[in-house]
Amino acid sequence: MIKLLLLLLACLPLLAAAAGPGDTAIVVYNSTLDDSKAVASHYFTARAVPADQVIGLPLPTSETMTRKEFRELLQEPLLKALTERGLWKLRPADKEFSPTNPPAVTESKIRYAVLCLGVPLKIAADSSVAEPITQQLPAELRRNDAAVDSELALLPLAAGRHFLTGVLRNLNYAATNTATLHPTNGILLVARLDGPTVAIARSLVDKAMEAERDGLWGRAYFDARGLHEGPLLMGDEWLRRAAETTRRYGLETTLDDQPATFSPGFPLSQVALYAGWYDGGVSGPFTREQVEFMPGAIAYHLHSFSAHTLRSADKQWCGPLLAKGATATLGCVEEPYLAGTPDLSVFFHRLTAAGWTFGEAAYAAQGSLSWQTTVVGDPLYHPFGRHPAELHASLLKRHSPLLAWSHLRVVNLNLVKGRTPAEMIGYLNEQAESKTSAVLLEKLGELQLALQKPDLAIEAWDKALASQPTPRQRLRLLFARAEQLTKLDRDKPALADWKQLEELLPESPEKTLAGQRRAATEAKLKAGK
Repeated sequence: MIKLLLLLLACLPLLAAAAGPGDTAIVVYNSTLDDSKAVASHYFTARAVPADQVIGLPLPTSETMTRKEFRELLQEPLLKALTERGLWKLRPADKEFSPTNPPAVTESKIRYAVLCLGVPLKIAADSSVAEPITQQLPAELRRNDAAVDSELALLPLAAGRHFLTGVLRNLNYAATNTATLHPTNGILLVARLDGPTVAIARSLVDKAMEAERDGLWGRAYFDARGLHEGPLLMGDEWLRRAAETTRRYGLETTLDDQPATFSPGFPLSQVALYAGWYDGGVSGPFTREQVEFMPGAIAYHLHSFSAHTLRSADKQWCGPLLAKGATATLGCVEEPYLAGTPDLSVFFHRLTAAGWTFGEAAYAAQGSLSWQTTVVGDPLYHPFGRHPAELHASLLKRHSPLLAWSHLRVVNLNLVKGRTPAEMIGYLNEQAESKTSAVLLEKLGELQLALQKPDLAIEAWDKALASQPTPRQRLRLLFARAEQLTKLDRDKPALADWKQLEELLPESPEKTLAGQRRAATEAKLKAGK
């Protein structure tokens, strides 16, 4: 059975050869800040970026720059450096810009731009900009403020000579071929190594490379709002499709489709991927002292001002997610309106099923450029770039504890393909890792429960709880076991679990529920006497 089931990994389609080595990237830093230069040095060493593709520019030290500063200190000097160093060749300038004009770049040796901590985040609105297109736009789009990343992404299109008011349509939105995401096709894949501290910014490439070596493992969480109509429905539909993509890709996937966002007591464990909306600032389990982000984890919370600042560990969303251990995120620096935010269904599909880099997936997901989205993390990060069969063999050879996650993926892929829970129990029972892995023992219990064998499920969860689960996984296991013990009228062990949960949980609906169940069980036991 092992060979038959593992064959499913080998039969998965080959992934796109999308990742570029360091010589496909330029690194841009603020030459007035030693910290910015240090982040750049760390990155170009880690990714082996050629020295002449590292560009220092004297920039403002605040997160916001004026349109004049952007043009004179960043946009024009960067364009000059790219051409003078032979990294770009440009066609003669057009007299008048049109979105349908050919890209200004005719040849390019690079695809990615990595902006380092200290490069400003936002371009402030400029009231002196007067463009004829303005009156043709809806009132809410008559603005020329933008994220630096989103503005620079269009540098190949018209060498900075595009309209500044409103948004420009991303001609590469929902691309299905990575080759189209190229400066000669009008787009530069811009991301930044940034965050609340220098250490956090430096760590983004380290954790990305660790996940490339060992695989990005863990669980996928999607927190929708339960919408089924109305103008915001699109956001929920993105999340639902994204959850279905990761489920079919074999990741252990949770989709919450209720109005409330995850609470502080939600057992958010071993997070590989997270996306949710729409709290104004960091909330729920992400406010706890420890968040169980796996190395390489990608996390995103959709909110209009999620990246209003990146320098805070407790304001908005992007900074706190990075401070808690996420490796990559996206966010908006100012109000984008829902249609101006990344399409999460495209993002997660390109990232997982298509096997694209973080930078490629992030820009394929954006329908609008010259707008408000910033991309934070190593754009070369290729979390699902290795073929699953190759990665499984590598983990097996190294006796890596991460092999348990690969076995879990085999189980999930086979369930998607129609194999039965009984067959998957047989597969897990053949794996040595199933005897000691809390991850596999938890899954074994779920499979036994699917076969309506609660006693065997409880037995598996007992073993999982004795196998050093993570703190949040422990909460989930205790909840699962307590529920089944209660249904089986095994009240004394159920009471012990409810009491333990009440003690371990922070103030939350989950703690309230555990307290109610504890009280009800105590009353039942007392009445039985």
